[in-house]
Amino acid sequence: MNTQEMVEKINKLKDERNAIILAHNYQVPEIQDIADFIGDSLELARKASGIKDKDVIVFCGVDFMAEMAAILNPDKIVLVPSPAARCPMAAQLPADRLIEYKNKYPDAGVVVYVNTLAETKAEADIVCTSANAIKVVNSLPQKTVLFGPDANLARWVAINVPEKKIIPVPQDGGCYVHKKITLDDIEKSRREHPFAELMVHPECPPEVQDAADFVLSTGQMIEHAGQSNSKEFIVGTERDMTYRLQKLYPEKRFYPINEKRICVQMKKNTVEGIYLSLKNMENKVSVKPEIADKAKKAIERMLEIK
Repeated sequence: MNTQEMVEKINKLKDERNAIILAHNYQVPEIQDIADFIGDSLELARKASGIKDKDVIVFCGVDFMAEMAAILNPDKIVLVPSPAARCPMAAQLPADRLIEYKNKYPDAGVVVYVNTLAETKAEADIVCTSANAIKVVNSLPQKTVLFGPDANLARWVAINVPEKKIIPVPQDGGCYVHKKITLDDIEKSRREHPFAELMVHPECPPEVQDAADFVLSTGQMIEHAGQSNSKEFIVGTERDMTYRLQKLYPEKRFYPINEKRICVQMKKNTVEGIYLSLKNMENKVSVKPEIADKAKKAIERMLEIK
């Protein structure tokens, strides 16, 4: 069966199952093309929280994203194309490790990045994404804030909220894809595209953030590219973000900062995986109720922030 035939079967199964397909900006182009909704972590969380008329959610992302959809939709079936699509960063801050930090800093506010598993979210005061991290930290009354697991994002928040003490937990947590983006990547990209604006993700290393024109979440990149007068952009994040941008703004040009900056885990989702998950109703995502209830409170606090 070729891809087009599979897509036709997926569309038929979507109607039969009353399903919706959600996909992250880093998904492969062929998944982006068939998704009903594409977004960054914040956009996907908001979308997942508002689904009323569907019975099945097929979530094309990584484990923590699908967990969040399941937490926000306990009455729906959440499927993933590949259970092997697991975020390494989320594994860097298990709940027991966060509890150790909470015991060490009992008066601190606790913010965890959306890139954490449900058990860790359950131990947080509030969740954040790269798009709203600054607003989330500002919303807390505490002057000391535990922030994990991405240390580079914690550093970006600290720069923008200087009146608070941001403690990264763990000290060296981060995304392996963004950590590989270097000043050499920037230099090469600027040399090849001298008139392009350089946008980088706040998960990038400090020196990369400092050398960029703009530090933006993927959702903010979309917004900025639409508003900017520039016609060319270097995109400092996962490679397939450029596909989404190019599709949205065909009159502009978008260049990945390095073609090799790929999230292997995101790419474990395939069109065939979507087809099989819908056909067999397999790879269901579930979260223990006692964890889901606590994690949901932290997620909903984030969603209340505009």
